[in-house]
Amino acid sequence: MADTVRKFANDVILPKVRDMDEAEQMDPAVVEQLFEQGLMGVEIPEEYGGAGMNFTAAIVGIEELARVDPSVSVMVDVHNTLVNTAVIKWGSPFLKKKYLPRLATDTVGSFCLSEPVSGSDAFALATKATETESGFKISGSKMWITNSMEADFFIVFANLDPSKGYRGITAFIVDKGMKGFSIAKKEKKLGIKASSTCVLNFDDVEVPKENLLGERGQGYKYAISLLNEGRIGIGAQMTGLALGAWENAVKYVWNDRKQFGRLVGEFQGMQHQIAQSYTEIAAARALVYNAARKKEAGENFVMDAAMAKLYASQVAGRVSGLAVEWMGGMGFVREGLAEKFWRDSKIGAIYEGTSNIQLNTIAKLLQKEYTL
Repeated sequence: MADTVRKFANDVILPKVRDMDEAEQMDPAVVEQLFEQGLMGVEIPEEYGGAGMNFTAAIVGIEELARVDPSVSVMVDVHNTLVNTAVIKWGSPFLKKKYLPRLATDTVGSFCLSEPVSGSDAFALATKATETESGFKISGSKMWITNSMEADFFIVFANLDPSKGYRGITAFIVDKGMKGFSIAKKEKKLGIKASSTCVLNFDDVEVPKENLLGERGQGYKYAISLLNEGRIGIGAQMTGLALGAWENAVKYVWNDRKQFGRLVGEFQGMQHQIAQSYTEIAAARALVYNAARKKEAGENFVMDAAMAKLYASQVAGRVSGLAVEWMGGMGFVREGLAEKFWRDSKIGAIYEGTSNIQLNTIAKLLQKEYTL
């Protein structure tokens, strides 16, 4: 799996990385080829046209893609760990039959939870759903939504019964062509520029009753469960990014860049930084794959996922920043990928739970374990 994805990333994606970043747009040909490679349906059962592989396989794919382009990696991550997983776990037989073959072969999915007033406090969301004779009407807006320009399929969280607070939150499936749905704004970002991030508006969007995903009032539980898994995916994106930045820089300092008659990478001060960085990447990868192992084994992995995402994003920031410095001027210009890896690393501490949220989660679970 790793070798296949690595070859695909280097042969197909790498030549397009800089152009996609400058254009702030995903190349449609890349999206098409991701489907052709089976990378958009890793865990979707074969009976629905997917690869029928396990969660760890998805993590491997996400990490390998991020070694070349974290923007492509996050598209695959959100589509697999949040969108596909939700339909597989809670979709009715009708929804699975209707949507899983599309999600496996040609339809990008998007996960719509965050809003202008509910980011870290996700369950303060204001988007509302009201029941009608034929189904539901959704009104409100979503913000910071990944994949939204490319997606035709959206999982939308809305409160069906505000009197119950967050226990009224329910999940729905919205198709892009439904009346009242619109993309209000595409954000211009510091990093992962080719990955679309948009504001979405829902103006009395009529959703058929069969597009209820799972049970009423269970949306908050689904979101928590999905984000716990998704954090392992983001951890893998960050370890892949860190490894890609490290590899890009060391190839330069050990082969090309010379100062004072020697390759820069031969100076002991540089070698210590290079070795320290690689050790941190290895430690972050161990956290990520251990969390994936525990998830697949049916063990409690919530704290492991939080630690993996927290540490992997920290390592990605440190290593990609050092890699720019190791390369000197060549690391600072947009001719290469060093500066892009650094810019892309910043989002790791923000989305799918900020670093402070991960620390809160870890501390609460530790306190619960050690309180007498």
